Amino acid sequence: MRLVGNVYWYPERGLGDCNTYLVRGDPTILVDPGSPRYLRRRLREMEEDGVEVEEIGLIVNTHSHPDHCGANRPFQELSGAKILIHREEEDHLKFSLEFGRYFGMEVPRFEVDAYLGERVGRGETELLVLHTPGHSPGSVSLYHEGLRLLLCGDLVFEGGVGRTDFPGGSEEELARSIERVSGLGLQYLLPGHGSVLRGEERIRRNFEFVKGYFL
Repeated sequence: MRLVGNVYWYPERGLGDCNTYLVRGDPTILVDPGSPRYLRRRLREMEEDGVEVEEIGLIVNTHSHPDHCGANRPFQELSGAKILIHREEEDHLKFSLEFGRYFGMEVPRFEVDAYLGERVGRGETELLVLHTPGHSPGSVSLYHEGLRLLLCGDLVFEGGVGRTDFPGGSEEELARSIERVSGLGLQYLLPGHGSVLRGEERIRRNFEFVKGYFL
């Protein structure tokens, strides 16, 4: 469903899945395709919004855990899109795929086409790439300056923060990353799981809560 402006939200559908977001334009950017188990449903939801899968030019992962990148390859095969991650996440990707198999989550193997730079997209799809490690070494958040909107992966949620007890996680880095983004004056916070948060005051209170309770 269209969330605001050219940004669409496809909520997680079950175990091993995540919230998927789409920033429509030229190029159209798909952020965290989620689990291949829900591929058909996600394609149907996009079609209901008038979005053709062939429009997708870039697939961006906020990090490489299997619930976020599991459907990378199927979406790439359907769209021809390039797959981008942060450079510091590529080594962690090998662990993530093994990690997924350990929990019974098969991830179709995919190749990374390019590393994320300071920005991704252009024009109305341009997103500022913020390196926000802690949940994983190469976790990123994507900031839409015009909409004051942050796609934050598993950095922070409504009433919670990303886990740091997986290999490559760091509570200290997570705290620094949350501190970094908490001052952006956001109107929309789009996490990898759970609800989207709307409104500057609600988001500010959420940051205060998680910093006081978890960090």
